[in-house]
Amino acid sequence: MKAYFIKNANVLNQEGELERKSIMIADGKIVDIMNENAGHFASENTDVEEIDAAGKLVVPGLIDMHVHLREPGFEHKETIETGSRSAVKGGFTTIACMPNTRPVTDDPETVQLVLNKAQEANLAKVLPYAAITINELGRELTDFEALKSAGAIGFTDDGVGVQSAQMMKDAMALAASLDMPVIAHCEDNSLVEGACVAEGEFARKHGLKGIPNESEAIHVGRDILLAEATGVHYHVCHVSTEQSVRLIRQAKEIGIKVTAEVCPHHLILADEDIPGLDANWKMNPPLRSRRDVEACIKGLEDGTLDMIVTDHAPHSAEEKAKGMELAPFGIVGFETAFPLLYTKFVETGKWTLKFLVDKMTAEPARVFRLDTGRLEKEAIADVTIIDLEGLRAVDPNEFATKGRNTPFTGWELKGWPVMTFVDGKKVYSDPTLS
Repeated sequence: MKAYFIKNANVLNQEGELERKSIMIADGKIVDIMNENAGHFASENTDVEEIDAAGKLVVPGLIDMHVHLREPGFEHKETIETGSRSAVKGGFTTIACMPNTRPVTDDPETVQLVLNKAQEANLAKVLPYAAITINELGRELTDFEALKSAGAIGFTDDGVGVQSAQMMKDAMALAASLDMPVIAHCEDNSLVEGACVAEGEFARKHGLKGIPNESEAIHVGRDILLAEATGVHYHVCHVSTEQSVRLIRQAKEIGIKVTAEVCPHHLILADEDIPGLDANWKMNPPLRSRRDVEACIKGLEDGTLDMIVTDHAPHSAEEKAKGMELAPFGIVGFETAFPLLYTKFVETGKWTLKFLVDKMTAEPARVFRLDTGRLEKEAIADVTIIDLEGLRAVDPNEFATKGRNTPFTGWELKGWPVMTFVDGKKVYSDPTLS
């Protein structure tokens, strides 16, 4: 395997300060992190490629624990290969894919198919979730033990909420017995049928049925009680409401084993920002009120919400062209996530750089017990190099994903990943990095 020597790298120390370092990568590991003047190391070994990071930021590879790769069944939207290529372009080295494919990832054979496709792509590490119920229909539990043995890392019916409290309690008890997490898409179907945007001013203005906050929070509250009863590790998907944040905060305060995630778009956009009936602004959960956005930001800052995920959800242009009411929910997220958050929160002084990096690396690794998310000697060489200075506009035509469905077209951002290593292999390199 080729070795790499990265010089002139800016690395975050434990205090969040930037230090100039040189990093040696070999045999899939970070062999050493050295002081800046160790630049002679590479020249003594002809098998080492020297990379001049030129003062760019070097961080652990980003981790995204909520993505949709669409394969099998929806390859016109995305494949495991194109999704993984998009992930590493966005600086992500580990991604966890949801099971709402066709067939649903509800048996060991489909889990193995996902793993095989990821191995063939040889880009990002792909961790498959398996469905809680067969075909995600909420009627019968899948074979949790067999799915765990096949390589599933947790159980979720993401895309739909488990409507039966008894079904969810049974799932949590079984998952707890296997020391596995339950990851919940929280949505009460009786409150959302026929709705496409959040209940609020935008919905009223355009005569659309709205999705109320309580549709999410009712399931969050129910599941927290069930998690308390069963002792399972309960993880809440894509939190978007003030009420959900409040419930999760209270649950953590009394020691219930609950963790949670939030998406960039729910930290940046509100329903009042939607410019019109463009379905590239349609996602589930929907964009909520500015009050909900502020609650999610505060929840992330105080540790109520543990991590940032993208909920990368590609769709074809033809599907999104059906309009706000008929188009499918979802936006792509891999390639814009870090630049959006860096520009909107770090550049403006609201967050430290270390806070953002931790929420996209160390925290997801901690919550899901992954052996990644660290930039230190002897760690796995999942590494991302980021240009914090270059200003670039979001151009969907340049995306590596098949999806072009983003509300951020034309936004000028800093913080673009320019090189990504997975297990010590260079899997992405921006040609602008000389």
